[in-house]
Amino acid sequence: MPELPEVETVRRTLQRLVVGKTIERVEVRLARIVQHPKDTQQFAFLLEGQTIRDIERRGKFLRFLMDDVVMVSHLRMEGRYGLYAAEDELEPHTHVIFAFTDGTELRYKDVRQFGTMHVFPIGEDLKQAPLHKLGLEPLDEAFTLEAFRGALRGKTGKIKPILLNQEYVVGIGNIYVDESLFLAGIHPERLASSLTKQELERLHEAIIQTLRASVEVGGSSIKSYVNGQGEIGLFQHQLQIYGREGEPCVRCGRTVEKSVVGGRGTHTCANCQPLKKRRAGKRRE
Repeated sequence: MPELPEVETVRRTLQRLVVGKTIERVEVRLARIVQHPKDTQQFAFLLEGQTIRDIERRGKFLRFLMDDVVMVSHLRMEGRYGLYAAEDELEPHTHVIFAFTDGTELRYKDVRQFGTMHVFPIGEDLKQAPLHKLGLEPLDEAFTLEAFRGALRGKTGKIKPILLNQEYVVGIGNIYVDESLFLAGIHPERLASSLTKQELERLHEAIIQTLRASVEVGGSSIKSYVNGQGEIGLFQHQLQIYGREGEPCVRCGRTVEKSVVGGRGTHTCANCQPLKKRRAGKRRE
């Protein structure tokens, strides 16, 4: 599933390609992609005649800001947007078409059919599902160390599943959690309540550093991810721990291990990320 860097890359690409275009017609070819309103004709009616004024991101969601409405889009596993000429041949698995007044079309393709789209009046999208419970944005100025510590305060579970929970910090999926924990020298099974102030500071900085580095090179193309122009990301060539099971650790040479933490495949170096046996309790300051 595309994570924050990949969605941010798609956002930047689409911002260049479609901002300023006016939607003339919307064709929904697979109804289940549309989650709100459920009536696909009403969905199309709300969008037709609207001009895309900006595209923003909230966590792993895209927000298409228009004159009167906001379209919230989640790519899920395989969702892709692409800009085409109206006469271009329709490719397989194209489920939603936004035809613009200038003769171009923004087409949404999704092999797995897991993507979602919601349309709300401006200002309502952040108050309702799926955006209303999202946590801190890790690349936002508001993602301070104190805010991060506050989000984790009182959490007694393992740190990796907590970081994957979008209600605390958004956009950090499996790849970037593994990379951030490795950079910070923290084992993914450590209890959040056991992390010291210094460890939290390292983890906070590691999250920001990892995500920024990935955004700079267009994200990670581990499976099928491409941006809105069909270009792959390059961060997979910089991964230090994720996907390297059985290989020597880039720091110490010890073999990288793979396990399952919180139901997710997890990569660690037992030497660089020791699993300290500390009792859960008040975090040491």
